Amino acid sequence: MSGTLNKVMLIGHLGDEVKMHYFDDKNCVGRFPLATNETYTNKTTNERVTNTEWHNIVVRNKAAEICEKYLTKGDKVYIEGRIKTRKWTDDKGMERYSTEIQCTDFTFLTNKNEQQQGSSSSAQQPPQPQQSNQKSIAPEEDDDLPF
Repeated sequence: MSGTLNKVMLIGHLGDEVKMHYFDDKNCVGRFPLATNETYTNKTTNERVTNTEWHNIVVRNKAAEICEKYLTKGDKVYIEGRIKTRKWTDDKGMERYSTEIQCTDFTFLTNKNEQQQGSSSSAQQPPQPQQSNQKSIAPEEDDDLPF
């Protein structure tokens, strides 16, 4: 295989609000940390262990503005993108490296209606089925289908 692939898919929770940076040419960049967790049981101690990995997410332009508007700390989100390592110089003149996920696609996974009810009330009551705006089409009784 002669081709290569740089693709990342993450589902995690925002660790902070989306931080925006605007440029003179009307472009913008949004940045936020995303936490993913791995949980397993330690076989020797029979204790549950959770490891959290932090990812630096970068979104650009219109996607960044959408993320800033709708995402808040703690929200669950699906991120698709590619890994990018940047080289930069810090205040002391030292060369530093940052590994980021350049987001190309995302899906919000936190339902804002459930989130607004509050964690105490939603923990005591079972979630209510959501009514869809789409009308379901009932099959007709007189159809000619053989099954």
